Amino acid sequence: MARVISIEHLYKEYRLGVIGHGTLYQDLQSWWARMRGKEDPNSIIGHQNHRSRKDRMLALDDINLDIEDGEVLGIIGRNGAGKSTLLKILSRVTAPSSGTVKVKGQLASLLEVGTGFHPELTGRENIYLNGAINGMDRAEVTRKLDEIVDFAGIEKFLDTPVKRYSSGMYVRLGFSVAAHLESDILVVDEVLAVGDIQFQEKAIGKMREVSTTGGRTVLFVSHNMLSIKLLCTNCILLSEGEITHIGQPETVIAHYAGLKKKTLSQPNREFAEESSKKMKIRSIKVVDNLNRPSSQLEQTEPFKIEISYDINEKVKVYYVNIQLFSGEFLRVEQSKYLVQEFDDPGSYSVTVEFPGGILSCGIYGFCVGLVTELGKEIIDIYDVREEENPIWFSLVDTSNKITDNNAILSMDLKWSLREDVDKVKFD
Repeated sequence: MARVISIEHLYKEYRLGVIGHGTLYQDLQSWWARMRGKEDPNSIIGHQNHRSRKDRMLALDDINLDIEDGEVLGIIGRNGAGKSTLLKILSRVTAPSSGTVKVKGQLASLLEVGTGFHPELTGRENIYLNGAINGMDRAEVTRKLDEIVDFAGIEKFLDTPVKRYSSGMYVRLGFSVAAHLESDILVVDEVLAVGDIQFQEKAIGKMREVSTTGGRTVLFVSHNMLSIKLLCTNCILLSEGEITHIGQPETVIAHYAGLKKKTLSQPNREFAEESSKKMKIRSIKVVDNLNRPSSQLEQTEPFKIEISYDINEKVKVYYVNIQLFSGEFLRVEQSKYLVQEFDDPGSYSVTVEFPGGILSCGIYGFCVGLVTELGKEIIDIYDVREEENPIWFSLVDTSNKITDNNAILSMDLKWSLREDVDKVKFD
């Protein structure tokens, strides 16, 4: 297969602190080195212990990668690993500090909510604007207009300025434009997490369609490991700006889960106070059916997760949201609790109970968020996928009654057997 993206010795370096804070001598040094085609003497690229420099950091560190035509590449890793920076360089939003990137063909990207949209223009006008940005002429966009609008589900709002769109509508329209325009490469960052579950499934299906039937190359960043498994033909794991693993999605995801999950941790966690947030998670606790903190729970018994938080300023309506993940970061369950009666400043706790005999034995973690009404703003969040020392707990079967089960659910279902005495007999 033909190679459509080739990346060699790619580095991206950022200066920290105040821009232009370096000395005039250092700036002249760097300028003179660039003029002569030499390495920047003030750069940290290639230096030992480079990530410890307080004034500079490497977002990408010697990336080498080839992507074939028609490949669907999943890119995973914790926040700050360099995933979005890599996509921005491929999309020519930002330039690399060093190295070469060769892209063969036309590339369409969806990097952030509202990327390429002008807030004062209508949805219709922004579709044509995005088409022009991606190199399409007006006739091509007009031919695809009905498909784009129908997929995004914004027919009623097509001639409304997008500044009045919700974040979900932004994402639906942005993805629809990127997916339907005739590009050779589709780049999608984790913005799909903003959309609802129905649209996420629809978007995954569309990306599968454009890669299999359309022969297009897809680069997909996501924290949803199930989506990566279902969609991608290949996967890379980024950690601190470096590619640490590359291969089949199942194998790379297993490495990622192994990095995050070494041993079971303490079942309770206290968090540092931060008065600048209007709501702040104070502590999270996992308890067994006798309300004892525990990181090892009986599979057949119910257990609870208790979330304590502080409200520092009045909040009209908010949700406490929880997502449960397996050890492989597959989302097992999601639930939210609407709070209307406790909105004044103070300290509060909510408890969510999980019934016993539902989940299979194994290791689990969770994500907890304090979210404003309609999900417009995530005020505070604890995410097992992003924490340095996440809370993990296990469900075990001490009675040894449960047989091996590779499924996520292990319900004690009711079975019945009867003899069909009135069945028809054939001679």
